[in-house]
Amino acid sequence: MFDFLMPLSDLLKSEPTFFVVFSTIIGLVVGSFLNVVIHRLPKMMENTEKAYVAEAYGVKPDPSITAAIPTKYNIVTPRSACPNCGHQITALENIPIISYLILSGKCKGCKAKISMRYPLIEALTGALIGAVAYKFGYSNTSLFAFIFVFALVTLTFIDFDTQLLPDDITLPLLWLGLLFNLNSGFTDLKSAVLGAVFGYLILWSVYWLFKIVTGKEGMGYGDFKLLGAIGAWFGWQLLPAVILLSSVVGAVIGIGMIAFRGKSGGTAIPFGPFLALGGIAALFFGQQLAGFYLAT
Repeated sequence: MFDFLMPLSDLLKSEPTFFVVFSTIIGLVVGSFLNVVIHRLPKMMENTEKAYVAEAYGVKPDPSITAAIPTKYNIVTPRSACPNCGHQITALENIPIISYLILSGKCKGCKAKISMRYPLIEALTGALIGAVAYKFGYSNTSLFAFIFVFALVTLTFIDFDTQLLPDDITLPLLWLGLLFNLNSGFTDLKSAVLGAVFGYLILWSVYWLFKIVTGKEGMGYGDFKLLGAIGAWFGWQLLPAVILLSSVVGAVIGIGMIAFRGKSGGTAIPFGPFLALGGIAALFFGQQLAGFYLAT
């Protein structure tokens, strides 16, 4: 039934350039889908929380509010539509990057401006997936690394928008990292387990130390889980490099925001995107990063 896939599989395996190009296209398409996940998953979490609170306290939802909410709202339902006029996005209007350029960055229905972020996320995802395909070739490692990249891109932009890192992504990412390392994927299983434990506990300790000293919360529990997930993928050995890179980049960007955009020192800056950057660096340059302090 799926015999047509065999020639494609053989071609992907035998032609590295074709595999990179094919993977990049897949990355662009998935990047388009990730835009939907980034937008909808926080809303789905909010709706679930409101429903739970309403059920727990016996509060009936306001009919004037619930009437405007679709009866089914998830990652695939309802179809994507323009938030300004409600025009439903057709398949031809949803081709990664190309549709944005053809439409001149405007809604076909009302000509409202479409955010540049949508094609940028598509391009970023496609570029990262292409780079993974180039580095790891046609292998199981590439398949798992694709999932790792998809998760980090999604978490990065959800954290930018909401300062949340959903358990629906961080926890499966952690378990998948341990599963991949059962057969020494990026590291041995012992290092992966210790990486998950230490990754969580390091930021947990920083959180409580900061809270005891200042009385404020410096980060969220999602950051602990994300670093634990990165540790599960690459082992405890890379945690210092990931933390150092994340902290330095975060500090530079934070100082830049204060200096050039007039934000106060008390403005919250999500740490998840910087951890994700550290995770991407570990994916592509893990051995080199570890070599700085583990050289014998």
